[in-house]
Parts: sequence; C-alpha cells; structure tokens
Amino acid sequence: MIKFNYMSGINYINFLVIALVFLSSNSAYTQAENIDNLKYVDPQIGGVAPFLEPTKTRMHLPNSMVRMYPDRKDYKDDQIKSFPLTTRKHRSDPLFCLLPVSGNVPENSVPISAWDQELEIAHPYYYSTWLEDFNITLEFSPGEKTGFYRFNYGNKESRKLFLKKLNGEDWQLNQDGSLTGTESFEGMKAYAYGVFDVKGDFTQVKTDKKITNSWITWNNAELKQVNFKYGISFISIEQAKNNLEKEIPNWDFEKVKNNAKEKWSNVLNQIEVEGGTEAHRRSFYTALYRSYERMVNITEDGKYYSNYDKKIHKGEQNFYADDWVWDTFLALHPLRYILQPDMESDMMASYVRMYQQSGWMPQFPQIHGDVPPMNGFHSTIMILDAYRKGIKNFDINVAYEAMKKNALDGTMVPWRLGAASPLDKLALKLGYFPALHPGEKESEPLVDSFEKRQAVAVTLAQSYDDWALAQLAKKLGKEQDYQYFSKTAKNYQNLYWKEKGFFMPKDAAGKWIDIDPKFDGGMGGRDYYDENNGWTYLWNVQQDVLGLQKLMGGRDAFESRLDQMFREDLGRSVYALNARFPDFTGIVGQFSMGNEPSFHIPYLYNLTKSPWKAQKKIRMLLNTWFKDNIFGIPGDEDGGGMSAFVVFSSMGFYPITPGIPVYTIGSPLFSKIKINLPNGKVFTINAPNCNEKNKYIQKASLNGKTLDGPWFTHDDLVNGGTLELEMGSHPNKAWGASEENVPQIFKTSN
Repeated sequence: MIKFNYMSGINYINFLVIALVFLSSNSAYTQAENIDNLKYVDPQIGGVAPFLEPTKTRMHLPNSMVRMYPDRKDYKDDQIKSFPLTTRKHRSDPLFCLLPVSGNVPENSVPISAWDQELEIAHPYYYSTWLEDFNITLEFSPGEKTGFYRFNYGNKESRKLFLKKLNGEDWQLNQDGSLTGTESFEGMKAYAYGVFDVKGDFTQVKTDKKITNSWITWNNAELKQVNFKYGISFISIEQAKNNLEKEIPNWDFEKVKNNAKEKWSNVLNQIEVEGGTEAHRRSFYTALYRSYERMVNITEDGKYYSNYDKKIHKGEQNFYADDWVWDTFLALHPLRYILQPDMESDMMASYVRMYQQSGWMPQFPQIHGDVPPMNGFHSTIMILDAYRKGIKNFDINVAYEAMKKNALDGTMVPWRLGAASPLDKLALKLGYFPALHPGEKESEPLVDSFEKRQAVAVTLAQSYDDWALAQLAKKLGKEQDYQYFSKTAKNYQNLYWKEKGFFMPKDAAGKWIDIDPKFDGGMGGRDYYDENNGWTYLWNVQQDVLGLQKLMGGRDAFESRLDQMFREDLGRSVYALNARFPDFTGIVGQFSMGNEPSFHIPYLYNLTKSPWKAQKKIRMLLNTWFKDNIFGIPGDEDGGGMSAFVVFSSMGFYPITPGIPVYTIGSPLFSKIKINLPNGKVFTINAPNCNEKNKYIQKASLNGKTLDGPWFTHDDLVNGGTLELEMGSHPNKAWGASEENVPQIFKTSN
C-alpha cells in the first residue's frame, strides 16, 4: 500500500493547478498562432460568369511567377485541354502545356479529357483532379518560380505525357533526363526546365518536317505514379534550372505543398475575423486570396529580364509586372498599401523603371510590355495614393516626370499608346474630349473602330488624373504645374448638362449632342462612355464630390439622384440592355455592381445627410452579388480588382477616393476584424452586436474618442487602434448626417 503524504498531496494539487493554467494559456496561444483562414478559400467561387470572364481555378503562391490553372472554358465545361506550367498574364495565355494520358491515343492527335467537378480538389496551394477519359489523377503544388506535378495512372494500358507544341524552340528530352523548352510570345521568351523521377521514352511527331506533337512514354506496366518538377524563367533555361534546384532540391511533394500552404496562411491570417456566417467567411477569404494573384515578382536570383528595354537588370529592387491600373487603382493597390507596403514600394518602383526603360509611364504593364486597354492615365492616381500613404521607396521625382509627360504629350485615345494625336491637342484646347454625332464618320485614324472615342469617359478620367498630378505637384513644390493641372482637373464641369442632369457629349464646336444616357453610344456606350452608361459615369468625379454636388444643385439634390439611380427602371428588357451593355452586370436599378467604375458609388451616401443608406446598400450588395458559389462574382473579377472591393467592404470601410488618404465607413459583415499590420501594430474593428439584421451604426468611436462621422484616416489605421461600432437593426439617421463631418481634406484638395 502506498502511503499518501498530505503535504506532498497539497504540492501535487498545486502543481496540477499551475500545469492546467499553463496548458490552458499555452493552448490559447497555440490556437491564436494557428489560425486556419485558408480553409475558407475556394478557388472555384465565381467559376461561371454571367456574360464575360469567369474566375480561374488557379493555384499559385502570393504574387508569384508560376500560376497554374486547368485549361478549360469555365467550371461547367466538362473537358480539360491541358495543364500549363505557368500563365504569362491574368486570365489567359498558358505557357508550356501538358496532359497525362493513358490508353490507345493516336500520337498525331491532340488529346483532351473530361473531368468530374465533384472529384476536383482545389486550394491555392494544392490541386487534384481525376481525368475521366484516361483514369488518371493529377496533383499539383506551386512554388514561386517552380511547380510540382504528380501523375497517378489508374490503368495498365499505357502511361504517357502529351506535351503541347510550343511557339518557339520545342520540347527536348536531354541526355541527363531533363526536359527543356522555350516558348516565344510578344517579342520575348519564357524558358522551362523540368525533371522526372522515372525515365521515359521521348518521341516527336512531324508533319511536313515540322514537329506537331511531343510525347513521353513509360513502358513499365507496374508503374503507378510519375513525379515531375520544374522551374520557369524569363532569362534562360539555365536560370530555370537554378530556380528549380533552389526551390525544390528533392522529391518531397508534401514539403512543397506544406510550404505553399504556410505562405498562404501567413498572408490570409493578416486579417482575423469573428462572427459573420460561414458563407461570409468563404467569400471574404477567397476574395483576399484573389487579391494576391498579381502583380507578379519576376526577379530571379537578384536579376530580371525586362522586355521594356530588352535587357537583363541586376542589383535592383524586385521587379513586378502584370497589372491593369484602370481596374486595380481603386481598391487592390489601396488594400496592399495597408497589408504589404514594402511590396507596393517595389511595384511603384517597377512602374518608374518601366518608364525609364520605355519612355512612357505604363497603364496595363504586362510581362512583355505595356498594353493600352481602357482609358485614362490612372497610374498617376495610383502613385499619388501610394505616396500620400507612406509608400516612398521609389523615385517620386522621376515618377512625376513620367506622369506629366503622359498628361501633356501622350494620347488620350482609348486603347492606344504613344504620342498625342491632333484629336488630343484639340481636346486640350477645348477642355474636353470632343465627340461625334450619331452616324458621323470618324476623322481621327488613331481611334479604334470598336472602342470608339469614349468622349465623356475620357474627359472624366483626364480630370481625375490631372487632379492627382496637381496634388503631387503641390507636394513637390511645383507651383506653376499645380496651378495648371488644378485648372484642367475641372474639365469634367465642361460636360455637365444641367438641364439633363448628366455628363453628356459635346462636339468640337461646343454643341451638345442630345443622347439617351441610359442606352445610346453603340456597343458598351463606347461612343460616349465606356462599358457602362451615363448613370454610372454621373458619379465618376470622386476626386471632387463636393464640386459634383454643387453642379447637381446641392447636397439634397445629390442624395436624391443617388436614390433615383438605385431605383431607376432600365427602360427596356434586361435582354436588350445586356445585348448592348454586357459589362453592365450586377444590376440594381441603373447601378452596376459588376464593373469597377461603380465601386465607390454606394459610399457616396456618406457625403450626404443619410450615411445609413450606405450601410444599407453595402450589406445588400454584398449579400446579393457575392455569394460563396460558382456564380459568386457579378462581373469580370479582373485579377483582384473586384475582390479587393469585397475585402474592404466586408471589413466595413472603403478608400472612396484613391489619392485622398481617408477611408469611409460602411457596414462590416463581422463582429470583430483584426488587421495585423506589417509594422507590428494592430487595427481592430469591434462591432460586437453586428449580425445579419444589425447592420446600422448607432454610434462610433476611434480609440475611445467619439466619431461623429463615417471617416478615419490612413494614419489612424496604420498607427494601430480600435474602431468601435455599436450596431442596431434600424438606422440612427442622425449619426454622421451633419455636413460638418465631411473631412477637411475633401474641402481643400480641390
């Protein structure tokens, strides 16, 4: 029998209590350290589009060079053409495509396989699908500039890998067993270097002495799995090999997968949320994941190839490419100014170097060079916004030089790059971009036959761009430039037809062109607007909202017009509207949630006496158009452009005017949001009684100080602090209603 010592028992009990306390606190710490927001990400959300481009089921690391997706039309397409080693830009243009096959497949054919939606597994860090026609399960995990495939063969007939013909120096299986290839595109080249864990036989099919197909065959009937890892480079095959050896030195697929998972967890866990529904979390974190697709870092071992000057550069900041500023300056770049300011500094520096290398500040900088979609010089706004928010590790004086050159010497003709045309010079003289009357023949050869002049949209874009240029000129002490561009920033006023209540086109003689702003202007309204109608462009003066209110007849008239927009009938069938305006999606009255120029519009209520209407509209828009399913994106997602709107709005605030470092408050989906800032500080939004019904703000405080209006600054956020929101089921119509609550910067920036 063991004797029980009373004092020892007391000590033992004390020890247990202490141990339990320690384990409990340690468990809480471990739980906090191992937040798993990654589980909410579903790359298949938005995989079927209403009219235009669906999202891709894409696997990659944050802002990395390798981006893989199964090459198919969309989620409902039951055939996969191939799997690329990477894609060179958002949405499309896969490089180095392959497809594992089995069975009796003619070598002169181009195979394709059905797949099963319910058997597909898709995470940002791992992908698996069953190829129905060949009984093969394919797996993939990404690295930064590398990737790892596993081909699991389910039948013993044959084990092959089809290699799609390259546009360049075709595939080669070398003596050492490595597979190499060179793909040419847009005046530059991509290089691939890969290795297999099992040696295979290489054959090529030729037609008229030209290679059409390449195959690798494994003749071992007992072989069930083939592993293939590879590196990509824009410098050389040797560099692609170096990238592979550096990132994936062994054959540990799980290590690659876990490394990718950890990198995604790090960025997704920057924002922690409590409350909300499971569906809200899925939509929110998937949107956050999509906000890290681009720009992509194409620096390799401290050097990069730039097709902007066709040179290899060494010893510079990381070089980023693949951006569409018209889409991304509104929310995507502003989101990263908060979450990844150092990366944004490198991105801004990349823009500046592209100017130095090519002679123009780019607008849609792709890996191969700038391309001219859409209108405006919105990189000007992006750079001002970055600079005002503390993103300064780039040469602001060279950036200003580039911005000024674009404004004075560059063409404003949509979808065009280069020097100003006679039409541009006329527009500078007139103070607006002149339009043509319906049926009038185009006189400017530079104008695209499909994109047209977009005269009103171009004038509004130029006004915002020149406002940003004026603001930066003032900051840099360039008073003469400040005065000049402050004047041209008011050009939007020249196209406001007061009696009609819209921004309307004028001809070169200064005569109004009387159109139906809801519907006229040809496909996408492009004669006068762009992708959207006059109702959308009525609000595209976010740099001078108070000036717009004055044009409309004051604050109350402005609010009434906002109300009217959300209620205004289409005036025709949805079918007829969509046939002419396919980008005009996510429709609420005359509001289009599915296109970037609309993002700020519901937040404009915060500049009226009814901020509660912004809270109502934002909740309705998020709950209606951003569901956690394959239809969960109401328009083109545009590589993070729309997803960043979802991230901001779900957190309950939004950068209503890029270029003004102020955020306006909406209605958060979650009861608590913690933003873990890179400087080690935390910005918290507490809305403890927030739920599906309690969407209206009753009162607010910032760091314990009463907040009378729906605004806080970028400095408030990055310095850390707590925004407290008391929520209720019905609006407090007095909160934020006073005109005195409009931030001073909105009154003095113009």
